[in-house]
Amino acid sequence: MTLDLALEGRVAVVTGASKGIGLAITRALAAQGASVVAGARHSGDDLDALRDEGRVHPVAVDLSTPDGPSELIAAATELHGGVDILVNNVGGVRPRLSGFAAITDDEWAWALNINFLAAVRTMRAAIPAMAERTGASITTISSVNAFLPDPGVIDYGAAKGALTNLCKSLSKELGPSIRVNTISPGPVQTDLWLGDAGVAATVGTANGIDPGEVVRQQQAAAATGRFTRAEEIADLVIFLASDRAGNITGSDFVIDGGLVTTL
Repeated sequence: MTLDLALEGRVAVVTGASKGIGLAITRALAAQGASVVAGARHSGDDLDALRDEGRVHPVAVDLSTPDGPSELIAAATELHGGVDILVNNVGGVRPRLSGFAAITDDEWAWALNINFLAAVRTMRAAIPAMAERTGASITTISSVNAFLPDPGVIDYGAAKGALTNLCKSLSKELGPSIRVNTISPGPVQTDLWLGDAGVAATVGTANGIDPGEVVRQQQAAAATGRFTRAEEIADLVIFLASDRAGNITGSDFVIDGGLVTTL
């Protein structure tokens, strides 16, 4: 039996939609029949291909700026009259390998802006456009580093911790009208970890280790022995966006292959 998520005709906004997790989420929502407004600084071939299929409308926007998130939501409401589903995905990490004292105010500001304030601004703009939409939901991509502190990504973890806390608070404020949940992935098979300037390459170069070995060591730390695939996160997002998850709010869903061993 096929699970009908009943997303046909729903309006979704995805941030950081041009690659990695955001692209997988955009693709999954469109495949379920949603109309997706996909925000990213640059579109890219994959997002353009989805646009050509008819259900995805890319919006070129810098979500790290104070006005970028509101511009994205304004584009969605102009196109579709409102928003049913918001997925906060945009974020970034820069490993900090020189210790806490070496992290400058500008580096702290970068991490907090892209990983926390971008979502704050997007939700602040979107909530009025979602308030009258039956079954509206917000899903935010956080990280296991929200509760698994790591000095190598100390600013990223602090920002994600704030993000998870914020979403839990919002789930209480918004009550039955808009459901609010978070997803906390461990390492994912995307450029953030595996790209030329990703975590594995940065850590490997700093320690004189082949990036592939960094990846193998990290994979071995998970019970499943592998990284999560972006499509697996996307599958969880579309379920949480559906009425099948209609009584789930204020929850955080860990998808890390068993990396975190605490209860």
